[in-house]
Amino acid sequence: MSRHPVADPAGPGQESVWDYPRPPAVSPSPKRVVVAFSDDDGGGVLAETTGAVRVLETSHPPTWYLPRAGVDAARLRPSAATQTTCEFKGRATYWDVLTPRGEVLEAAAWSYETPSRGFEAIAGMLSLRPGRLVCSVDGEVARPQEGGFYAGWITDDVVGPFKGGPGTWGW
Repeated sequence: MSRHPVADPAGPGQESVWDYPRPPAVSPSPKRVVVAFSDDDGGGVLAETTGAVRVLETSHPPTWYLPRAGVDAARLRPSAATQTTCEFKGRATYWDVLTPRGEVLEAAAWSYETPSRGFEAIAGMLSLRPGRLVCSVDGEVARPQEGGFYAGWITDDVVGPFKGGPGTWGW
């Protein structure tokens, strides 16, 4: 895939998603990643780690995967959501997240228990959906990728434009 004709220029300390590869790459990160419940959900931390892995794909903000050891497993349950298959990573397993107030955020997390070759580094790790949870990287709250299908984390160190919104499905 080629660089988007209106790709935003990356400034110092920034990455352009148009420089990310296709097929995607797996990139470990030492950044502090925290996933919390919103105040509406009762607040509190669901996950915290400095051992996250990013999946970087052309036109998408990074999707962050967290090791299970950093996630409150008591707040997860297998979801009844329909499984999906990624052409690169394989079959996804979805997880419902149980809030401190007892509500259920259906399919707010997912994992690749036995990912495709090249993505073994994310086996069993969990990704969580910004917008449904408060996801932050080194203290910056990530904004959700537009469109609802993809779940990239947009932070100030990543520039687009990003796939997901209206008119971007052909990218």
